[in-house]
Amino acid sequence: MDTIKSRLEAGKQVNVLSIGAIPAPKLVELVALIGGYHGIWIDEEHAAVSLEQIESLTLACRSVGLDSYVRLAPVHYAAVMRPMEAGAGGIMAAQIRGVDEARQIVRWAKFPPLGERGLNASNFEGQYATRPLAAHVEACNRDRWLAMQIETLEALQQVDEIAAVAGVDHLFVGPADLSLALGVPGEFLHARCLDALRRVSHAVEANGKSWGILVRGREHAEVCRELGCRLFAYGNDLSVILGGLRGLRSTYDGFFET
Repeated sequence: MDTIKSRLEAGKQVNVLSIGAIPAPKLVELVALIGGYHGIWIDEEHAAVSLEQIESLTLACRSVGLDSYVRLAPVHYAAVMRPMEAGAGGIMAAQIRGVDEARQIVRWAKFPPLGERGLNASNFEGQYATRPLAAHVEACNRDRWLAMQIETLEALQQVDEIAAVAGVDHLFVGPADLSLALGVPGEFLHARCLDALRRVSHAVEANGKSWGILVRGREHAEVCRELGCRLFAYGNDLSVILGGLRGLRSTYDGFFET
């Protein structure tokens, strides 16, 4: 499978859709049928997605050739480690406050000598204990994708240091929270927001990393692409369904009047 990590390291664009509000494996199949997507962002931070549902969604992703990662609130070791054991290609840590938090997440996500993660191969990641442990450790430390969200003022102020942390592959901008933190909520093309995007772009370029964003319209996406953005999240399951329902109502205008 062409993973998110391998595509970004090769300088290719990555397109993802977020699933969380309606965590159904059939949605994964639909995304694959539409085509053009490379992965699914499973949102555990803002949705009540269980570990069992994560396992089902990652299995569905693998069945149709899509990579996956879990966006989570990195509150403790298990929160970071378990999605990867369940089969996710990586994790994205939300609400990072600074470089020390980024370093801690790397320690939780990596096996020694890169981190302090505990070893258990009785899961998909360990090929259900059929792979030698040394090979398992090497593959996980090499292949798991770690992204840090830049959406707080503290993270923005330390963005260069966060991008320089060994084991951090990617920085992802949360545009809504960042615009709120900058005092211009929802004004995604405001000068303050654009300056923040430039700071993220410069940080990843200086450290050989990549960055992505949840785009908020065509113009916003074009600006981000010009600034070197490589991973584009276009929306989530709820927005897609609402868009479809609104489209149907518009198509059959006049039939919905009561």
